[in-house]
Amino acid sequence: MPKLSDKKLCADGECSHPILIARALQDYYPGDCRFIPIRQGQLVYVYAMLKDRGNLFWAGSVQDSYYGQQEARIGHFPSSVVEETHALMPATTEVKTTKWDFYCY
Repeated sequence: MPKLSDKKLCADGECSHPILIARALQDYYPGDCRFIPIRQGQLVYVYAMLKDRGNLFWAGSVQDSYYGQQEARIGHFPSSVVEETHALMPATTEVKTTKWDFYCY
């Protein structure tokens, strides 16, 4: 799968702390496995914001009962389908992306 961007902004060097919580404004149905499905009204924990040519995409996980007992996974989604509800940590750490950021399994 092609990389969406060469860099991302995170709260820390491992992108392990969420930057913000956002609420989905609309449903989003992904085109491939690099992306996560989001339903209107769901909360999304955002861990990274892609830079440069991928700046329209964020990486995060959906955290609510929509997935039932499934483990939440981190994936990408367009930033335009969510609105920020709570800032948690500043996204001031620039991190290079790797092929694993966009790996499909």
